[in-house]
Amino acid sequence: MFRALLLEETGGTVTASIREVDDSLLPPGNVTVGVEFTTVNYKDGLVINGGGGLVKRWPHVPGIDFAGTVQRSEHPDYRAGDKVILTGWRVGETHWGGCAQKASVNGDQLVPLPTGLSARQAMAIGTAGFTAMLAVLALEDEGLTPAAGEILVTGAAGGVGSVATAVLAKRGYRVVASTGRTETHEYLTGLGAASVIDRSPFAEPAKRPLESERWAGCIDSVGGNTLARVLAQTKYGCSVAAVGLAGGSKLEHTVLPFILRGVKLLGIDSVMCPKPRRIEAWSRLRQDLPMERLEAMTASATLADVPRLAAEILKGQIRGRVVIDVNS
Repeated sequence: MFRALLLEETGGTVTASIREVDDSLLPPGNVTVGVEFTTVNYKDGLVINGGGGLVKRWPHVPGIDFAGTVQRSEHPDYRAGDKVILTGWRVGETHWGGCAQKASVNGDQLVPLPTGLSARQAMAIGTAGFTAMLAVLALEDEGLTPAAGEILVTGAAGGVGSVATAVLAKRGYRVVASTGRTETHEYLTGLGAASVIDRSPFAEPAKRPLESERWAGCIDSVGGNTLARVLAQTKYGCSVAAVGLAGGSKLEHTVLPFILRGVKLLGIDSVMCPKPRRIEAWSRLRQDLPMERLEAMTASATLADVPRLAAEILKGQIRGRVVIDVNS
């Protein structure tokens, strides 16, 4: 038996409760992991609150990422006692996830926990931090350097934005953090932001398809009008990494930034990202994310807190990262 946050659906209403679950109910998988920590992401908020139609089978265990120790393995790359991380692969959506003391998964979806990183730190990073690092890698693959100028991070007080701000600042970039929460300004400068600006001007539709050039790069987790305005303000030949849609999935724009300024829009997918890129991203996180800043953006919670946190994250009320200790 193991403890899990179990979701059940009746008449379109999803309910969540902590249950003792028999091991025989674990889904198929060639590796069983004793989960130590998970976290709460925007997609978890959707799953737990019945949004997005992401879950096809009930009952369900949410949690799109986890870190822990291998208990049983039929996979050649892992054996009992190995420390591992899982993010993405639709675990927590179509497959039982990390809001439980045990998880049964395909070993191909795991990556080793980097040396020097604890399971708790890995989940303080989680899918949000992993996505932020993928965005940094993508921008740097396109030639971004600190000398290029200001880098904008939208939705900066959220999980992706917090890690992106800390990583970029550590690498010497001048980070401009955009947020609608005035109470987070000191928090963001503490993570390394050179300045903090209000998000409201970005929420307004662009008056012109091309505006004054300002940004040498951007990590955008908002989408919608914000992404359209950012593209209109991006410098010639520079890139924007799109990682989210908190402000809407529809992009209304012209092709002018792309064909007159050579702006590149880079899509960042953390769910099906190939394993070599995952290992590269986790290695860079260990190198480029200051652990003291990671701790400053992280709060702790228990499985019983997850339903409340899931509702809060959908409302944009969570600052930084929250680590869930599934054994407490």
